[in-house]
Amino acid sequence: MSDQTANLEMPFILPSQAQKHVTHNEALLLLDAVVQLSIAAEMAAPPASPVAGQRFLLAASPSGAWTGHAGEIAIWQDGTWAFVEPKTGWQAWFETGDKLKVFDGASWQDVSMPENASATTLGISASADATNRLAVASPASLFTHAGNDHRMKVNKAAATDTASLLFQSGWTGYAEMGLAGNTDFSIKVSNGTDWKTGLAIDSAGRVTRPSQPVARAYRSGTTFTPTAGQQSGVTDLAVNQGGFSLGAAAAGGGNALVVPATGLYLLALTVSVTTASAAYSVTLSRNGSQTLLFLNGATGSATILSATAVAQLQQGDTLTFIHSGSATIGLGQTGTNLSAAMI
Repeated sequence: MSDQTANLEMPFILPSQAQKHVTHNEALLLLDAVVQLSIAAEMAAPPASPVAGQRFLLAASPSGAWTGHAGEIAIWQDGTWAFVEPKTGWQAWFETGDKLKVFDGASWQDVSMPENASATTLGISASADATNRLAVASPASLFTHAGNDHRMKVNKAAATDTASLLFQSGWTGYAEMGLAGNTDFSIKVSNGTDWKTGLAIDSAGRVTRPSQPVARAYRSGTTFTPTAGQQSGVTDLAVNQGGFSLGAAAAGGGNALVVPATGLYLLALTVSVTTASAAYSVTLSRNGSQTLLFLNGATGSATILSATAVAQLQQGDTLTFIHSGSATIGLGQTGTNLSAAMI
């Protein structure tokens, strides 16, 4: 029979042994040192003023009283250093770094997560809470494949709920993509307060841009006979998307159509002429000076003229009509119309 235990090598009290208390106390000291093991620090030289019971992991090439004990645990007991060699599977709390580590037979490793784990919240360099049950603070996150594929799934309970990715700056949302309040896929943007849908795709795959500037404008009434050089405008918007508005009143009636955003626009002008006693023309003008579209006709009865153009417009530009010659213009939704769409 051995005179010490197999794992901690604590001495047994032997039959007819004198001063049994010495052997017993040695075993207690060893138990006190390694049970509930807590490492104050990893060092290569003994501290100047150790505290009774303090334990240190000895680094490579230790010096002084620690010479020759690299990798062992030094315990300050009764005014001297005792040494214990760690065994595979020992766990210790490392006070420097606040980490629980396990000895694998060669070095101390961080305690790994179990292969199958379940937790209510998980924070990785961040604080999780009841709403954000998974919180990650990192320069980047990687989700890679196992086998060939990898799919991320964001599920919601009902069609009217939201399943989306929200992009923030300073904890304020500025962009969002996903299923927001319905089952159409949408991309939304915000100025920090108001949200606008930039793109929406329905279940049939149809794509719409609800905030893209589009307008169809006309002037209410039946007919209008402008004088040569007179400028006129519109009064109603049969279609208005993306912020078109009516501006200043035109001398010949109606209002200027105000462009909401800078961009390239497709312009389509349809002029309904009921009668013309002489040659005439209608010009679509930008800011009252630049010609964007030009339609002209000759003396005659009712006719419809149309033309299209692509033009670069600036936010705040105004669109009006400039007339020449002598003609009576048909008004209303089925009469003269101006359509404008950012492309």
